[in-house]
Parts: sequence; structure tokens; C-alpha cells
Amino acid sequence: KVTENAKNSLASLKRENPRLEPTLAIIQARNDQLVQEANKNFAKEIGLRVIHICLPEGSTKDEIVSEILRLNEDPNVQGLALDLPESLYSSKVLNAVKPEKDVDGLSSVNLGCLVHGDVNDCLVPPTVCAVMELLEDVGGKKVLLVGARGAEGAALQSVLRCEGATVLSCHWKSPQLQSELGHADAVVFGSTKPDDVPVSWVKPGATIIHCTHGLPSEKHNCGQQNNPAAEKTVGSLAVAMRMQNMVKNMERWIHSQQYRKWDLHCLKLQPLSPVPSDIEISRAQSPKAVDVLAKEIGLLTDEIEIYGQTKAKVRLSLLERLKDQPDGKYVLVAGITPTPLGEGKSTVTVGLVQALTAHLNINSFACLRQPSQGPTFGVKGGAAGGGYAQVIPMEEFNLHLTGDIHAITAANNLLAAAIDARILHENTQSDKSLYNRLVPVVNGLRGFSPIQLARLRRLGINKTDPETLTEEEISRFVRLDIDPSTITWQRVVDTNDRFLRKITVGQANTEKGFVRQAQFDIAVASEIMAILALTTSLQDMKDRLGKMVVANDQKGEPVTAEDLGVTGALAVLMKDAIKPTLMQTLEGTPVFVHAGPFANIAHGNSSVLADKIALKLVGEKGFVVTEAGFGADIGMEKFFNIKCRASGLVPSVVVLVATVRALKMHGGGPNVTAGAPLKKEYTEENLQLVADGCCNLQKQIQITQLFGVPVVVALNVFKTDSPAEVDLVCKIAKESGAFDAVPCNHWSAGGRGAIKLAQAVEKAANQKNSFKYLYSLELPIVEKIRIIAQKVYGAQDIELSPVAQSQVDRYTRQGFGNLPICMAKTHLSLSHQPERKGVPTGFILPISDVRASIGAGFIYPLVGTMSTMPGLPTRPCFYDIDLDPITEQVKGLF
Repeated sequence: KVTENAKNSLASLKRENPRLEPTLAIIQARNDQLVQEANKNFAKEIGLRVIHICLPEGSTKDEIVSEILRLNEDPNVQGLALDLPESLYSSKVLNAVKPEKDVDGLSSVNLGCLVHGDVNDCLVPPTVCAVMELLEDVGGKKVLLVGARGAEGAALQSVLRCEGATVLSCHWKSPQLQSELGHADAVVFGSTKPDDVPVSWVKPGATIIHCTHGLPSEKHNCGQQNNPAAEKTVGSLAVAMRMQNMVKNMERWIHSQQYRKWDLHCLKLQPLSPVPSDIEISRAQSPKAVDVLAKEIGLLTDEIEIYGQTKAKVRLSLLERLKDQPDGKYVLVAGITPTPLGEGKSTVTVGLVQALTAHLNINSFACLRQPSQGPTFGVKGGAAGGGYAQVIPMEEFNLHLTGDIHAITAANNLLAAAIDARILHENTQSDKSLYNRLVPVVNGLRGFSPIQLARLRRLGINKTDPETLTEEEISRFVRLDIDPSTITWQRVVDTNDRFLRKITVGQANTEKGFVRQAQFDIAVASEIMAILALTTSLQDMKDRLGKMVVANDQKGEPVTAEDLGVTGALAVLMKDAIKPTLMQTLEGTPVFVHAGPFANIAHGNSSVLADKIALKLVGEKGFVVTEAGFGADIGMEKFFNIKCRASGLVPSVVVLVATVRALKMHGGGPNVTAGAPLKKEYTEENLQLVADGCCNLQKQIQITQLFGVPVVVALNVFKTDSPAEVDLVCKIAKESGAFDAVPCNHWSAGGRGAIKLAQAVEKAANQKNSFKYLYSLELPIVEKIRIIAQKVYGAQDIELSPVAQSQVDRYTRQGFGNLPICMAKTHLSLSHQPERKGVPTGFILPISDVRASIGAGFIYPLVGTMSTMPGLPTRPCFYDIDLDPITEQVKGLF
């Protein structure tokens, strides 16, 4: 009966979950073939897979625990059971088993639930189940437990009392044993009965149950005419009950995999006035432990990898687990054309999710880019938000984080080294020598590596035996013939270092005169960073890494990372970086920090994977708020035309961030310079300047409307802004087509200061959405560039330099013409000229060069000159950054 019920239950689970392969691991440290065979037979009948781990007799507790810990982390094992000698059943061993895998139900967590009567949250140990089945109705009966010790004895007592029995317990040497046996209605022997305890002591008609290990005959009479007590043993019934527990465990496991409603405990804020520095605010708040945050938002313990107390990587397996869960709403935060000081997109992003979750009780996630060390130590500072709307701990957010940028630097520079090394070796060796080194004889055998076989197939050589290649085939295989003048792959470093903008490499005597001019880019400008932000899986990332074009050969054909044989190594360096990092806001709401591609030559958005995971976690009614770099003309346009194409996600709302300060600049105010005090025009009321500057806001609203997405204007209010200026901006924004325009005070008040913005975003997300891309990928490269220049920037036309035109022709010939466009342009103006504010018109947009990031999947035209390596200013931020050697606290970050 037990087996049949378990079999039917498991069959039902498998019908609903076709890929389910329930596996029970049993650790044995005693030689009992009967028990092992019983486990196998019952499991096979029910439909379970059983793995027996047979440890030698005499194994120590530490050896048992080591094996348990290994199986705890095995995702293919859903249940774990122990068949050990009595001496090994200690709390150390039993509690080593993960509670969620504890099929025998003997861990302290499970027993605690059992003792407290939380039967739905625990499993009853199989032996206890078997005893209860054999005893049948025990209500009102007196049950004596003899020799039942440890976890199993405690569980048995608890269940018997719960069923209404009077339970007494004693050991074999107890002076009262004969008396107790004579009065008990049922006796349970937890260990082997000594010979000096006659069965005649047992009350006539009482039931005797043996719980000892092993499988003796199931039922027999004592053989004494004056005491026809029925003796039973749990035997194979306990094994069947174990399998039933495994099926129950699978039901619990499947339930745990399903989406769970958030149980988020937000952190309280007590804003001060005047507002302290960002780092003081961050340090004054005590963040939740990241494993607590992860559990609150429905992440499973095996889906996070913890880095310290407040950061954790989230594994991509979550996407498979929640693949049937509907996505939440997708919100993009963009901005008007900013001043060099920035207008607070990150701050608005954080303030908005704090308002949604901590104050309106709506699930929300912020998805932010990881800041580069260059700006952090240069002039801009960090990117954790600011004031009472920031990610904490902000010093961890801004420094190293979980090492993703370092991984990108390592991968990027490995590929750069491979390029120059290959050129040197090809220039100094014959075809035969190259072949012998590339395909060496190892242990008397010569074989191609998988990546070399892939190269042979691309060359049309369908051979797998290295000895069968002709001389011509060997030459084609070993010679990449890279043209050094066409190398586009540069080395990177995550530091602003202007003197690396142009360098020479190969000056050592060992490089035999192969000197060439090269350069360093900042790490976030690496194509690998752009790939990290756009990839959708580990396999997709590996494919993209292999497609990266690093140069052309002497015939003008592209040379890729795959040709250099380095793809697998790059993927290995990036295997952890692909996982988003979980952090929290000041109010304890969740944040994903992942990727930080350069917003000029790349798309300037955080990762597709972070967005996808967050959209599953927030649930159908939740919100994921992500940020695009620079103004809407750059970051938002690239978000829609590049990132949304890669992800397949459809945005719900655009939040357009504006400031009175920036609008005054566009209205004709004096220059705004980082580090210099603001002129009086920006600190005193000036309605005319604001009105004149709103032309830029109107233009950015119009750009958003090109994509058919509702737009809400968030006016980031500064203390110098007058109420009249704030009202004027909101009025003009709504008249210009914005769904709503809301003043925000999140910097000084936290999420409470962005409640109206959150309400406006929630309403806008329910509006009809007619999202569309700006252009078709089938259009020629030049036409796609022209559409962006005219419709987004307001240019009259474009003008390609001869170099740019030749590159367009080359990419088209090489088959890259159907990629989206990623414009590399100044962010300080809608035009290519940073000094032209407001809404410039009638200009011709010059395209000085056109380059390609084939792995990332876009063509990037350069508008004017574009630096990929920032420089340090006269007084960098590092003058103020320091470390307290006693407390180890960081000072001076902002």
C-alpha cells in the first residue's frame, strides 16, 4: 500500500515535470546487503533513482560528514539518507545533512518542527512511520519505549504523544523494566533485546515492535501459549517509508522551486538635515546580511554565491527554475542632455525602487552598472546613487565589487597577448615548425584540440587525423597572416591613464624587431564588457567571445578570437563574471549590479541577464528599473535598438530625468564645470532661462515617443530650485507629451521623496504600449546611421570620411551589414559639438570612422574624435580618499 501510494504520487509529479529525475543518495558504512537490495528494489518499483555510496566499515564521523557535505552541494541529488552503525549516529553527522535533503528526518531542524507539531514542515523518520503503521490506533494506550535512544527515540516519543498515547521510556537495565513491561499495551524495542529479559515479562496481548536494523522475518508469535503477544519488526516497511519520504521530499523540492511571494523587511531611514556625505549616510545604515535578503526575495540557497556579508553572485540556473513565471514591468531611467556634473539618473533609479518597495509595498528591483575605477579615482566619483537614495555599502559598490572588471581585464589582455605572440611565431617559423608546435605529439599521439577542429571545419578541411593534412592544408591551418596595421584589439586597464593612449609594443630584443604602435583603453571600453552586458547565457557568451574580430588578414578577411584558439580560455576567465551581483539600497530593497559598458563606444547599459533574472523575481505586478548611460539621445536609443533586440524584452515606461540646473544651461546659462562653484544663474530663480532650456527636455520627450513608450519626467529637485521653477518645468513637460511630470526629493528624503514618481510610473506602466524599433536591421549601414542622426539628434544629414566609407564597405562585404548601430558621440550635446546646447538644428553630422564589435553584435560609427582612455585631472578624487588603519574604514569616496 505504501509503495503503491508513493509510486502514484511520483508518477503524477513526473507528468507535471517531465524533466524530473529524482535521485536519492544513501551513504552506507556497514555491510548489510539485505538493506541495500531492499532500498534498490523499492526505489525501482516506485520510480526513484538510488545511488549507494558504500564507505568502508570503520569510517570515522569526519569521513562520513565529508561525504555528506559533497552530496549536499550536488544539484543532481534531491534526497540524502544514512545507513550507519549505531555509534556513528551523532548530532554532528545527522546535522551535516541539509534539512531540505534530509529524507530520514533526523536533523535537528526537522526534529524541531516535529516536536513543535509543525508536521507540514517536516518529514517523520521512516522507522517512526513504520512503527505507527504497525501499531495502528494508539489513542489512549500506554506505549513503552525500551532502548530507543537519540534522534529516532525523540521523534517516536513526539509522534506517539501527538497521537494520544501515554509514552514511557526506559533502558534495558532499569529496575522498573519488568513492572513497566507488564503494564504496557504496546512495547517498542529500539535496540536488540538482551537474552536476560524474557518475553514473559510483557503484558499478555500487548504488541511488540522491533526497530533494530536489518530485515528479519516480518511477523511471528513469541511461541508462548500463555502470552500470545504479536511480535513485529519495522523491517522492509521502514525502507518503503523511506522511499515515501523521498517522494514527499520531491514534492517539497518542486514547491520550493516555484515562485514565492516576497517577504521583504525594509530598513528604516531617518534622514538628517543638512544631508551628510554619501559615505557617512551609507555607513550609518546597517545592511541586511545578503543571504537574508536573498531568501526574502525568493532565491534558493544553492542559487547564490556569497562574497562577504553584503554581496552575492546569483546563478543563472534561476532563469530555468522560473522560466514559466510571468515577467514584471520593465522601466528605463534615461535623462536629458546633462551638464558635466550629471543630473542624477542613478539616484532617481534607486529612489524610485525605494519608493515602490519600501513605501508602496510593490516588488521592485534596481539594475545598475558597475562603476569603473577610473572615474571613481578621477573626477566623477562613484556611481552608487547619492544622498538617501544609494546602494550600500557604497565603498564596496565602488571598489572592486566581486571582481568582474578584473576578469574582463584579464580576458581582454590574454587575447591581446595571443595576437602579438601569433604574429611573432608566424614570422619566425616555417609551416612545418608551426604545425609541430600547434599540434604537438603527446605520449606518442598527435591530436587536434576541439577549437582546432572547429577552425579546420571553417576552412573547409573535414579531417580529424593530423597526419593526413596536405602541405597546402597545413599552411592554411597554421597561418592567420594577420595584417598588423588592421589590429583593432587593444590592451586595457581600469585606471584613467592618458599616457597609455598611444604606445609602442615589442621593443625588447626578444621580440626580434617586431615593433608596432598600439594603445590602452579603459577596461570598461573592452568589447568583452559589451558582450557581458548583452549576453543571454554562458553558451551565448562563449559564442560571442569567439566571434570577436581582432584584425584582418593580408587578404582583408576578418581574424577572430576563435581563429586564435583562445575562446575557451576567455570563457573560463569570465565564468563567474557572467553572474549578476546582488546588493541592496539604503532601505533594504534589492539591487543587481552587473556590467558597465562604456556609454560612448558601447551601449552604456547594465546587463540583459540582470534584467531578465530581476523580471522573474519581482513577479507579474512588480517593477524592474534599469538605467541607461548619458542622455536619452545616446543611452536610451542604444537601450531600445541594441539591448532590447538582444534580450527580446519590451519596456513599459521611460523615466526621463531632468534638473533645473541643466535646463538653465540649455537655456543659455554659463558653462558648468566639474569642481568649480556654480554661477548665480544656477542658484537664483530665473524662469526665463528655465523656459528657454525646456526645449531640450521637449526634444528628449519626442525621442522617447519615437519608440512608442510612455514617458514620465522626474525632476530631480535641488535646494536652490524655486517652487516656481519646479512648477514651470512640470507644466511644460506635460504639455509636451509626457504622461506625467513629478518633482522628486529622494536625495534628501529617500524613497519617501519619490512616492509620487512611483505612483506615476505605476499608472504609466498600465497604459497602452506600442513599442517599436527605430530602424530595420536589413537597411544598409549608412542608412541606419542617417536615421539615428536625423530622427534622434536632429541633424540635417551625415557626412562619412573616406576612411569611414571604406570601413562600411568592408563590413558590408564581410557580412556584418545587418547589425544594429551604436553611435559613439559626445553626451554633452544633441549634436557632435559639446558646446552646442539646447536643440541644435541644421548641422551635418561627421562620421570620422566606423568600427565593429562583432562579438557584442553592433557597428559603432565615431562622430568626431572619441577617447577610449580618460585622463586624470589636475586634482583627482584620490586626494580625498584614505583608509583608517585602525578601523579599516574607507574615507573620502563620493
